[in-house]
Amino acid sequence: MWMEISFNIVYLIVVWGLVILMIRRQPGVAEADKPVTRLFIWAFAFLALGDTGHVGFRVLAYAGGDLERTISLFGRDLGLVGLGALATAVTVTIFYMLMLVIWQRRYDKPYGWFGWLLFAAGIARLLIMLFPANEWNNTVPPQPWSLYRNLPLMIQGLGVVYLILRDSRAAGDRPFTWIGIMILLSYAFYIPVILFVQKMPLIGMLMIPKTMAYVGIALIAYYSLFRQTAELETAEPAY
Repeated sequence: MWMEISFNIVYLIVVWGLVILMIRRQPGVAEADKPVTRLFIWAFAFLALGDTGHVGFRVLAYAGGDLERTISLFGRDLGLVGLGALATAVTVTIFYMLMLVIWQRRYDKPYGWFGWLLFAAGIARLLIMLFPANEWNNTVPPQPWSLYRNLPLMIQGLGVVYLILRDSRAAGDRPFTWIGIMILLSYAFYIPVILFVQKMPLIGMLMIPKTMAYVGIALIAYYSLFRQTAELETAEPAY
């Protein structure tokens, strides 16, 4: 419990810190990069907001006694962990929609049928999450609805990975190649959790390296698009 709480608090500090640093560096970013950097700020702000609900509510639940802790809202008892899971499920869907737009702006490519399919997958996921059978009050997501709502996310995220890796490798864009690899790693850790956490609860520990992969994406974006540009602009000219 204490390991999870410590990790969650450190993660929230790091991810919100990176969002704040991105916002502060944004005015110094090259004009050509500003559309992409603005989208990165929005993407990670949404991710941080959802994860504040997700991991933050888990911390509150632990502080209240256990993960079954509930609060009363509009006359209904709602589980803190379930509310947090719903929050992050919504914001991560928006995150991948924004990553798709980032890909389009970075490489000036048309969305085409495949890009619009990925947008549609995100919308389908949001609609699936409205069904009561998702049982958001549960601390462990129910099957088969956990699979139903995560299949569109897998299509969405892995589709974005394909587009980013395809075009970044063709353009020799090393930072975005690493961003694609980090997204791929996050899914490698997340998919076993989706499939097996009901029978093997300890496999949920894979969410830690999955979360670290998202921190990796934020760090790569920050150092390649925000910090590097700002340092170049403030560096003294060579004579």
